[in-house]
Amino acid sequence: MHAADGTGSPGDGHGGGLLDVAHLSVPAAGAYLVVLRTATASLATRADLTLDDIEDLRIAVDEAAALLLVSAVPGSALECVFTLSPGFLRVTVSVDSLGGEPLSRDTFAWTVLNALAGEVGSSTGPGQRVAIELTKRRGDRGE
Repeated sequence: MHAADGTGSPGDGHGGGLLDVAHLSVPAAGAYLVVLRTATASLATRADLTLDDIEDLRIAVDEAAALLLVSAVPGSALECVFTLSPGFLRVTVSVDSLGGEPLSRDTFAWTVLNALAGEVGSSTGPGQRVAIELTKRRGDRGE
């Protein structure tokens, strides 16, 4: 995992404040989800989220990664980008997918993600890449 400092853009909701960005890449296998959960909790602490926020986000990231692993290309990597500033953490989890299809938002798993994270989104591309983005703000109890 490596981190780089940057400044927020005017449209990112942070008023141009300092953002830290950390990248984590692990094999796309369930055995490595513990690494992702640990990194999420550690970085959420650094972002000064509450204990409840940290636990919610840790579970949400685990669930998002599990959703992506179902269709991951064997031998590929699960990529995570953490963008954080005080009171804010965005986690983007992505993987090369066998089908490259967008994730269904009409599932129980998606409902769980929305309940745990303040904002949830998904995207596809480039190529067969599928991503889930979770954004948590301090004190945000999800939808």
